[in-house]
Amino acid sequence: MKVYLSHGTLSFPGYFGERALVALRAHAEVVRNPGEAELRDEALAAAAADCDAIIAYRGSPGTAATFQAAPRLKAFLRCAVDISTVDVAAASAHGILVTQATPGFVDAVVELGVGFMVDLARGVSRSVMEYRAGGQASVRPGLQLSGATLGLVGYGRIARRMAEVARAMGMRVLAHDPHEGSHALSEVLTGADFVTCLALSTPQTRHMMNAAAFAAMRPGAFFINLSRGELVDETALEAALESGHLAGAAMDVGSGADQTPNLRLAARQDVIATPHIGGLTPAAAEHQAMDTVHQIAALAAGRVPDGAVNAEHAHRIRPLLRLA
Repeated sequence: MKVYLSHGTLSFPGYFGERALVALRAHAEVVRNPGEAELRDEALAAAAADCDAIIAYRGSPGTAATFQAAPRLKAFLRCAVDISTVDVAAASAHGILVTQATPGFVDAVVELGVGFMVDLARGVSRSVMEYRAGGQASVRPGLQLSGATLGLVGYGRIARRMAEVARAMGMRVLAHDPHEGSHALSEVLTGADFVTCLALSTPQTRHMMNAAAFAAMRPGAFFINLSRGELVDETALEAALESGHLAGAAMDVGSGADQTPNLRLAARQDVIATPHIGGLTPAAAEHQAMDTVHQIAALAAGRVPDGAVNAEHAHRIRPLLRLA
């Protein structure tokens, strides 16, 4: 079996790594992307022309153009949980298997979220910047997390883990999920000192954090986004910050390139922003890389791998299954 690894030289160390590469080579011949640029569309298909599978970094989406131009391709393995950049219908139409990884980044994202809460509550970044500017940092009272209320919008794996950590710190937790019964969204918004967005991104949840949602939050509360930028009406968030209704915000995602924060918001003094690095730890990245290794191993052994999302339409892998 021959596999094309789309990770470029810049993304490879942080998002795949040598240990996963060694493990992958035990099951397949590997062709690596030799450049910094992430390939897509016909260019990706051309680079993987004689390969049976592509392991795709997020910079290489699974587009209809790629699948159309790849007559030999049997499988497109997304080295992440999010497959929103993969045209599954187009892959299915060509008989190509699509897979996704399991989330290995839960603790990493939760830890960043806790760091955001501490920073917002105690003005850590503000003090650092004042000192770095050469002046004396202003002394202001902060909010103690113990006894404060965390509001979770979305209650999946990350949110459940964050709830555990928050309760261990003495926080009260309110949770609303658009797809499950829990607290009403209004209860979460009006009752929380920190509203953290962890909902799934769907057409129905687009801009669910809008002007009305921010107005419903208690004055002086903080907003944190660790999910997807499209969940937030950023114009409304900026207005809520500008008016002083919200005391601050933190975000790891936004409307910038590749889900990075909006530069206008990120530049504000009352905003803490990181460039979509919530799950970027060696342990989290290797977990997902190793998932793709296990999927290639399964295919090489003639099995449908865990994480397959369209196995019933993937007729190109059937010769592998028959060989087994």
